[in-house]
Amino acid sequence: MRKNLNTNKYFMVGNGLLAFAVFIIVALFIYISFRYQRKDDAKISYEGKYNIEISNDFAGDSIAVYINDSLLLGRVMPDAVVKLTVDRFAEESALIIVDGKTDKASPFSLSDKGSRIKVTRNNGVVYMLETEN
Repeated sequence: MRKNLNTNKYFMVGNGLLAFAVFIIVALFIYISFRYQRKDDAKISYEGKYNIEISNDFAGDSIAVYINDSLLLGRVMPDAVVKLTVDRFAEESALIIVDGKTDKASPFSLSDKGSRIKVTRNNGVVYMLETEN
């Protein structure tokens, strides 16, 4: 007498076990992600301010001033010195001056304690002088 193999039955049981294993693994990852999720209730604040002074070397030119990805100023500059005061809002910050005509960006790293920053331009090159508050 020849034994009949139930290959379809074994195939379905194997697929069921694999689906159950995938379900367990997904549930485990979801549990771990919720367990280690950071609480957003506590607002993070940083000490220090950035006092930015843009000299009149930019008079008549269109520039944009950014800290990280936040636009602080985007306009045609007047003939006077422009002063901006910004609270620190990130652990590390970069000041970016973008020339409106050429779209040339001049990035500068900023102090992590806040500082006084003077931005000037000489022969088309943007310079930054940073001093402690």
